[in-house]
Amino acid sequence: MLGGGFVAGSVVLLGGEPGVGKSTLLLQIAGGLAAHGGSVVIASGEESVDQIAMRAGRLGVAESGVRLVADDNVDAIVALAEKTKPALLVVDSIQTVGVPEIPSAPGGVAQVRESAARLIRIAKTSGMALVLVGHVTKDGGLAGPKLLEHMVDVVLYLEGDPDRGLRILRSNKNRFGATHVSGMFDMSSDGLTEVEDPSKVFLHGWESEVAGTVVYPAVEGRRSVLVEIQALVSPTKQAQPRRSVRGLDPARVNQVIAVLQRHTDLELHDQEVYVNVVGGWRLEEPGCDLAVALAIASSATDVSLGRLAAWGEIGLAGEVRSIPMEARRVEELDRMGLARRIAPGSGEPMRLRDAMKAAGLVGSDGSS
Repeated sequence: MLGGGFVAGSVVLLGGEPGVGKSTLLLQIAGGLAAHGGSVVIASGEESVDQIAMRAGRLGVAESGVRLVADDNVDAIVALAEKTKPALLVVDSIQTVGVPEIPSAPGGVAQVRESAARLIRIAKTSGMALVLVGHVTKDGGLAGPKLLEHMVDVVLYLEGDPDRGLRILRSNKNRFGATHVSGMFDMSSDGLTEVEDPSKVFLHGWESEVAGTVVYPAVEGRRSVLVEIQALVSPTKQAQPRRSVRGLDPARVNQVIAVLQRHTDLELHDQEVYVNVVGGWRLEEPGCDLAVALAIASSATDVSLGRLAAWGEIGLAGEVRSIPMEARRVEELDRMGLARRIAPGSGEPMRLRDAMKAAGLVGSDGSS
């Protein structure tokens, strides 16, 4: 994720929802670094030393090179770092620490900006690596001033589905390595462990004979991952049918629904539509449009698509265009044994109705 490890003097901002495992991940990293002779200081403004030590014992982290401190005064944390000179300083979290000179409570814009500036200054001058833990807003963005993301060298987000224990670490910014890469972990009582075959995990329990499910071969960074997209279409008497989307851009899904209504004979104006990416994975690329459309059409017509994979970007005119990195997607599908696929070729774009016909959702007479 970091492109080879912590760079001396670098500043990493790690964001994520409460309870997703940020502190656990960093405690495991601290234990691993200390086991190889590095010293680590973990400063927490949220938990006591006893609470952190209890978690460390549960995770099997008992290295003498990890020093714990519970303090919300940035100046005290900086003084401790100057005295101990650790290889890695972790501040959990930047929204819970502050400086005495600013009268506002920790978490305010001024406090976060000044606290981060002082911590970054000591990291750059001393050469120690610094990790700042950040809270996220209801919209999923990092809380506090946007300037905070510009001040740091690396921005990572830890996301996850609490029902399944899967955690996904994404890189949104990295001055020392590649961005748009991801790592996947499984959360257990022993901490986070790497998931070596994400496609197998995401497709575990996939009921391919149920209507409304399609596999999409996502590509993020150098990795291709097969994920299941589910859709449920249900009639309603409400004037404004509900549209519920999880793991996708809601505006993009609404656009796909509009194209389905305009360019096929599917009537969705009186139907509730629910779309979900199984496992907590979030899809950003528009190449999943075709998989979403086929899943919705499958549920609306109550026709099972079987073990089908699909990809392609849908335009407003009803065309389905090809997307990049098709070779990686095909390789992953071959590896997982999914031979039935629907995707546009490299030449003329496919029509959405043709894709539905290939999937068995449109009869020879053109009716759905």
